[in-house]
Amino acid sequence: GGGRLEVRNALYYAALPAIRFDPLLRDFYKRLTENGKPGKVAVIAVVRKMVTILNARMRDHYALILDG
Repeated sequence: GGGRLEVRNALYYAALPAIRFDPLLRDFYKRLTENGKPGKVAVIAVVRKMVTILNARMRDHYALILDG
């Protein structure tokens, strides 16, 4: 399970600098680890949040295109 290995690895390694440099994702990661989540589990949660954000941005971008 877990999807395609290449995609999963790419998202995991994209999440690491995102945690360091993106304030929203850094705060999310910090909150999870402070509440007892192991680091790797928190990184995967950041990956899922990144996918959610990306999907929303894609949805909104396509809505703008369709609205003209």
